[in-house]
Amino acid sequence: MSWWVWVGVALLGGIGANARFLVNGLVAAHTRSLPLPVLAINISGSLLLGVLAGIPLEGNALVLAGTATLGSYTTFSTWMLETRQLSADGNRVTAVLNVLVSLALGIGAVALGRLIASHV
Repeated sequence: MSWWVWVGVALLGGIGANARFLVNGLVAAHTRSLPLPVLAINISGSLLLGVLAGIPLEGNALVLAGTATLGSYTTFSTWMLETRQLSADGNRVTAVLNVLVSLALGIGAVALGRLIASHV
C-alpha cells in the first residue's frame, strides 16, 4: 500500500470518528434511556456500507471509503458495551431488544443501501 493511502486512511478515519462524535451528540440530546445514538450511527453506517457494496468500488478506493471512513464512523464495541451495561443494570429486556433491533435494522439498512446502489 502506498504512503498516500496511509495518509488517506488517517485523514478519513479522523473524519469518520468526528462524524460519529457529532451524530452521537445530536441524537443523545433527544434521548434518555435507550442507546439510540449508537443505533443511529450503526444503522446509517450500515446503509452507507450497503451502498459501497453495491457500486463498483474496489482496491484503495474501497479501503478509503469503507475501512477508513465508515469503519471509524460505526462502532461495534460501543454497541456491545452499552448492551452489556443495560444487562448489568437489570435492563435485560432492553439489552435483548438492543441486540435484536440493531441486527434487524442493520441488515435491512445494508439491503436498502445495495438496492439504492443498484439504481444509481
